[in-house]
Amino acid sequence: MDIFSKLLNEVKIPKFVKINYTIKQSKIEDPAYEVKRVINERNIFNEIKKGDSVCIACGSREISNLAIIVKSIVEEVKKQGGIPFIIPAMGSHGGAEAKGQEEILLGYGLNEEYVGAPIKSSMETVDAGYTKTNYLVQIDKYASQADWIIPVGRIKPHTAFHGKIESGLMKMLVIGMGKQYGASICHSMGFDNMSQNIQDFAEVIIKKYPNIRAIGIIENAFHQTYKIVAVPADCIANEEPQYLEEARSLMIKIPFEKVDIIFIDEIGKDISGAGADTNVIGRSPLMGRWKPNADTIAVFDLTEASHGNVTGIGNADVTTKRLYDKFNMENTYPNCITNHFPKAVNMPPVMPNDKLAMKFAIDLTYKANKEIGPRIVWIKNTLKMNEFWITENLIDEANSIEGLKVVSEARDVLFDVDGNVIK
Repeated sequence: MDIFSKLLNEVKIPKFVKINYTIKQSKIEDPAYEVKRVINERNIFNEIKKGDSVCIACGSREISNLAIIVKSIVEEVKKQGGIPFIIPAMGSHGGAEAKGQEEILLGYGLNEEYVGAPIKSSMETVDAGYTKTNYLVQIDKYASQADWIIPVGRIKPHTAFHGKIESGLMKMLVIGMGKQYGASICHSMGFDNMSQNIQDFAEVIIKKYPNIRAIGIIENAFHQTYKIVAVPADCIANEEPQYLEEARSLMIKIPFEKVDIIFIDEIGKDISGAGADTNVIGRSPLMGRWKPNADTIAVFDLTEASHGNVTGIGNADVTTKRLYDKFNMENTYPNCITNHFPKAVNMPPVMPNDKLAMKFAIDLTYKANKEIGPRIVWIKNTLKMNEFWITENLIDEANSIEGLKVVSEARDVLFDVDGNVIK
């Protein structure tokens, strides 16, 4: 028996029941049709002429139906006679290297064979102008050379700041297409001013490049495509805040008033910029804690699509060797150098397996009620909240919350010979 097993031998892992979480929200059944509908309804491509180069900018997040959405945009561009290509618009992600960023897009199915357009990836930027406060603004070299620019981005609340503008089209123009420079300069001024900084920088880009025709995507609580919007350059500043509030109204959160521990099967940059969406779990190394006010978070694994980028692990109190072994410094640290926030990648204690990580988290949570035991919510990740697991001491509260339904008997957690959870 290893030292960790000895020290944590007396810690008991409670039984769990499965919960289904149902919220009535619509979704787009045919995203390809919807993309073409909104493009033509608003006539945002009607000025594209035969032979025009068209830059389609895509980010690093795993957006539902992204490949079919981009494919449909490409088809509409080609109908006008345009020559489309794709660029990564993702700041310093992918290790702040062109090849790494291209690999992220390929991982989302954005290959030329499927979408019908090649990827042109570069970290080079060109000057776009200066903000009112005299900060230099830059954008991707390939985008600057195109006749038309089409940013394709998900509009949603950010995990580290709030304001009129958060994650979405403007942020993609400024930080995504600004590459490492754009991300670094905006983050260097602090998260308190981030929303306004994005607006100031975006104003310069939109003025310089009125050929921008954006496609915005809003997802529902269950990571499904809820709305697709087409927005010309001169309407982005007025319309994006409205779409942000709509996206905010759709967000799902851990619905309990107070839990002691959150178990998270996986985090990843494809799931959230923070690894796990802080709006869902109610905790951030930058903004503190709020509902459900968990004292302890245990994270068990990292998504393959993260390519070893463990951003967000700093929000955990314990993790596993399985996650630690996937940690890639070259893909992680450029991100925190750029955003000037190393706390997000601070590695917590590492346990050999899931079982010991669970026991460590339980042992750490000294404030839990000793009579009823720790109240634990166990989720797969912050995008997959339609089902999760809870301890028996949360059943009564779950039964009182609209949309929650207990769908299993209480079960012991089963582990394999290595001490990892049997799915």
